[in-house]
Amino acid sequence: MKIKNILTEIERLAPLPLQEGFDNAGVQTGDVEQEATGALLCLDVTENVVDEATVKGCNLIVSHHPLLFKPIKSLTGNTYVERCLIKACKRDLVIYAAHTNLDNAYGGVNYRLAEQIGLQHVSILSPQKNVLLKLVVFVPEAHAEAVRNALFKAGAGHIGNYDSCSFNLAGEGTFRAGENARPFCGEIGNLHREKEIRIETILPVFRKNAVIRALLSVHPYEEPAFDLYPLSNTWIAAGSGIIGELPESENARDFLLRIKTHFRADSVRHSAFTGKPVRKVAVCGGSGAFLIPEAIAAGADVFITGEAKYNDFYDVKNKIILAVIGHYETEICTNDIFFDVISKKFPTFAVQISNTDSNPVKYL
Repeated sequence: MKIKNILTEIERLAPLPLQEGFDNAGVQTGDVEQEATGALLCLDVTENVVDEATVKGCNLIVSHHPLLFKPIKSLTGNTYVERCLIKACKRDLVIYAAHTNLDNAYGGVNYRLAEQIGLQHVSILSPQKNVLLKLVVFVPEAHAEAVRNALFKAGAGHIGNYDSCSFNLAGEGTFRAGENARPFCGEIGNLHREKEIRIETILPVFRKNAVIRALLSVHPYEEPAFDLYPLSNTWIAAGSGIIGELPESENARDFLLRIKTHFRADSVRHSAFTGKPVRKVAVCGGSGAFLIPEAIAAGADVFITGEAKYNDFYDVKNKIILAVIGHYETEICTNDIFFDVISKKFPTFAVQISNTDSNPVKYL
């Protein structure tokens, strides 16, 4: 099995086009065509992690945070990033990162956090916008089922918790084949009428090429008629943060103590209590303070994230409880996500979670 086969499974959950514009998810270094000997999972790539991978016989390191965020103009070993790259290149290691694409993915980081907290009826706090297309295609009646199935298999037709979604309308198409045509039905030079089905379905922009390839591979016409329309709908299957409800209301202090214990946080920095019990909870792993307005607008009692600024605690007064438990603490669950994805598809493959403590923040 090649390394690229493992990365394909990760990107099936967290496609690279879901990453934010500032990000650099994907292959950081190395040849993905080589045979995989083992995978080491981590939150951050450090020199100790690279050494650990070598000792454990792993030629693939999968991390949440990219090793490379900025362009490198020289490779001299002056920084830990350069030293990691030098070691990886010398040892023929592949370093791969799934960052904000995993944050934004359905079933990604924030879904895992919500699961650990015990939230129910979860939904994305800030869904992505302007990333959907509507496909309309006209197909002879006898071939409609085959075309629909091909579109769904290629990634079209997903709306929330539903798949294979389409709208179908019977009608009549007309066309006249020219001299150089090879018509599936009808005769060259004669106007033809054909009973057709208008199929409408939805797809994310990054699935466009795959869906069109699938359409053309099964459609019987020499020149299939289809249209793509950009949609202004939000995409409820991808985006930032999660909001959900606890099974029962909890006292605010008791809730934060439970969170502190579960996530092994050395401290919980929080804003003043609002005097209300906690039932509705919003969460965003890592640097999620940008979602505070959305959490308030959604009626959350508490917003849990990894980082926030001093003034954020002022701004939320009497509106919501802001709870900050640490960037590392809210994202270390990515190791479990990677492990589940890889081991489910490749149950006999050697995949291990790093033992290296890469949290750069220390507490006295």
